[in-house]
Amino acid sequence: MLKPVLTLIFASSLINTASAIPLLGDVEVSRLPTAAQTLGDVVTRYQALNEGLAQQLTVQKNEVDATQLAARQGHRLWQQAVRDVQSGHFDDRPLYWARLSMLNSLKTTSASFNMADWQQGILAGAVEKASRGFSDVHYGDDVQIKIFLTGFDPFFLDKDISQSNPSGLVALALDGFRFQVDGKTAQIETALVPVRFEDFDQGVIESLLSPIYRDPKTQFVFTVSMGRTDFDIERFPGLNRSAAAPDNQNVLTGGTKTAPVAPKLNGKDFIGPEFVEFSLPVAAMQVKDSQWKVNDNHTVTTLARGEFSATSLNELQNETSVEGSGGGYLSNEISYRAIVLQQKFNSHAKVGHIHTPRVKGYDADTEQAIVEQVRTMVMQAAASL
Repeated sequence: MLKPVLTLIFASSLINTASAIPLLGDVEVSRLPTAAQTLGDVVTRYQALNEGLAQQLTVQKNEVDATQLAARQGHRLWQQAVRDVQSGHFDDRPLYWARLSMLNSLKTTSASFNMADWQQGILAGAVEKASRGFSDVHYGDDVQIKIFLTGFDPFFLDKDISQSNPSGLVALALDGFRFQVDGKTAQIETALVPVRFEDFDQGVIESLLSPIYRDPKTQFVFTVSMGRTDFDIERFPGLNRSAAAPDNQNVLTGGTKTAPVAPKLNGKDFIGPEFVEFSLPVAAMQVKDSQWKVNDNHTVTTLARGEFSATSLNELQNETSVEGSGGGYLSNEISYRAIVLQQKFNSHAKVGHIHTPRVKGYDADTEQAIVEQVRTMVMQAAASL
């Protein structure tokens, strides 16, 4: 289900986003030549949209028109990626590489007016926001059960430039999907999140999810990422970062297993409990006769006790988190932030994280099967209301 073309993105909402946008020559953009040589059509699939952005930018006469152009082309990119996946082209990677190509074009193409760096950042923010589906969350007027789901970009690309992320494919495949639950219409809307600590520290998750939680019809928020061997639903997300793994900018968490660190929110240390608990109907989501098991994962790691299976939040009250059930990386953190924010809004939405089975490189058949199992899990969760 595709939505109307975006006509305006307010500059005030983009200034915060812009500061997190990669600079020309940054790590993500610098991978483009290698990706183009290695992946070919995956990188150039949406080249026409990128060329259209560059060509039209040269004739824009002011910042407002240029920003609307960037938002419009980013939105078209998102819509085309959704359309392609839902038409059977099961690949999340073309969207990722096309977004980087657009950001690169914004830096290398001159408009017909003098553009300051901060103005260029606003254009980049427009492309980022629109091409991730952030500005494309539209539920039908007849929808009674609203479901929101996030996926992630591909990551660890220096290990394997061909890497896909099944969670991103899930987001593209399920965007706009509608189904019936006891005579009520349910609809899933989705967005893709960057694998960058800086964006999280600047509040990208809070900005994305706040309007979702303000809507009383929101019944579920699922955050999804690529994980282990089977499906894991992560019961106890933890506050701290500890993974010895870089983000897509090759920035490290700053924490270790012996010295975990709290993330930040808008320049300040994130204040919250050491652990929180999901509210998903896990029993309903444990699909029978499926290709992969669906685990209710209680495993956590704390400074005092190391790794163990926690039975309750009470058991974790006096512990210092090293890893939540979802680990010590951004997959754990997005779930933690989503749950803390849901509690702040006093929303009745059920919230939690799904780790999908891991995929090496790209595997269309396996990833399609992952998408279909997530679809079933979400539908069964909705049926449990």
